[in-house]
Amino acid sequence: MSDLTRRELLAVGGAAAAWAAAVPPAFAVPVDQPRSPVSTLAGLSLRELRDWYRRELFDGYLPFVDRHIVDREYGGFLCSVDPQGALASTTKNAWMDGRGLWVHAFLYNHFGRDARQLDIARGAVEMLLRVGPSGPDGLWPKLYTREGRPTLFSEGEIYGDLFVAEGLDEYAAATGEEKQARTARDLLLKCVAMYDRPDYRPTIGQTYLGADARPFPGARILGVWMVLLRVATQMLEHRPDPDVERIADRALQAVFDHHLNPAFDLLNELLNHDLSRPADEYAQLVYTGHAIEILWMVLAEARRRQDRALFDRASAVCRRHLDVAWDPVYGGLFRNLQHVDRHVWLVDKVLWAQEEAQIGLLLIVEETGAEWAREAFARLHGYITATYPLRARGLDSPMWIYAADRTVSLESFRRMPARLENYHHPRYLMLNLLSLDRLIDRQRRP
Repeated sequence: MSDLTRRELLAVGGAAAAWAAAVPPAFAVPVDQPRSPVSTLAGLSLRELRDWYRRELFDGYLPFVDRHIVDREYGGFLCSVDPQGALASTTKNAWMDGRGLWVHAFLYNHFGRDARQLDIARGAVEMLLRVGPSGPDGLWPKLYTREGRPTLFSEGEIYGDLFVAEGLDEYAAATGEEKQARTARDLLLKCVAMYDRPDYRPTIGQTYLGADARPFPGARILGVWMVLLRVATQMLEHRPDPDVERIADRALQAVFDHHLNPAFDLLNELLNHDLSRPADEYAQLVYTGHAIEILWMVLAEARRRQDRALFDRASAVCRRHLDVAWDPVYGGLFRNLQHVDRHVWLVDKVLWAQEEAQIGLLLIVEETGAEWAREAFARLHGYITATYPLRARGLDSPMWIYAADRTVSLESFRRMPARLENYHHPRYLMLNLLSLDRLIDRQRRP
């Protein structure tokens, strides 16, 4: 059945029952709620928890990437590997090269300015610029050979270019190369203009509802607002820019004024192009994975703006989605509620959905010390660490399971394409390390 032990199943079942307590209405958290002190989390001292994150990042993930993933001959990343690092394919794509560029530039900027990380990032920049935008839509190709020859164009989807923009901007912050910062900004503005077309991505419904989903041209997509918000707010951390600020404002307004459905207090994934709610099955679609992910980005942006009301609003909506997405049988978070009223879920479990939730929960713990967020973080941390690291499942590999069935069985993971998750996983480790460092530093202050 499942690779989870009976004791683990009982534990997550009891945790689910505890989490099922009544959730207050969204936005009910008072803006003047005092911060509660935090000294332990998930049964560990803050230093013990920080050390766990550091081991996973610096002793597990990064050495594996250095040995097996970084392409030192051509630049970029060869992510199609099995748990022992054996290469399954040399095909590259803009998502993974752009995301990997961001990871290693961020590592350089925030974790000791290690020249090795900057060298890896520089190789990714050279790879991406060698490939460049191409095809009928002028976007980075979706797939290309190890050397950089396009094999599949983007078909009008802007995610790849947004990840390239995110990576180039972080690299520019590391090197001071204004040319790369300008390129990143131009890519962001280009992607917004494409997203604003009334015919953008008519097949987007298939991503969530399957191959038979009806066309939905020009849909406003929570996942796109999510990446636009994250890219824009990181750029604003590096330098002020009124045009980029307007993009962040648009994304925030879309989340709370339009995607948040008052009928069930959840974020719809897809809206009409004018941000009105569709009158068909798409009005019932809530992609909880993206909802929880964008909410931590709102939390981070609220902190950058020093907007406590926005922070508390996002916290409450995040709590609501965590409650709804929790699997009451096996634990963990579902990512795709295909029909709210009929309670139809896609019941696979992906690592990124669990990790994005942990980023948001730790931000809430850091800023407010809220008891509910501490309990939720501890519950999800226990589930993640017992379930996704392959070493926790008896295999000699530092890799983690990136996707599997509802029970996260090893059998289902082995049927997945061989791949290392090179973005959500290291981002989760890095951002939570920084959050814990801030909490520990606060402990030291009078």
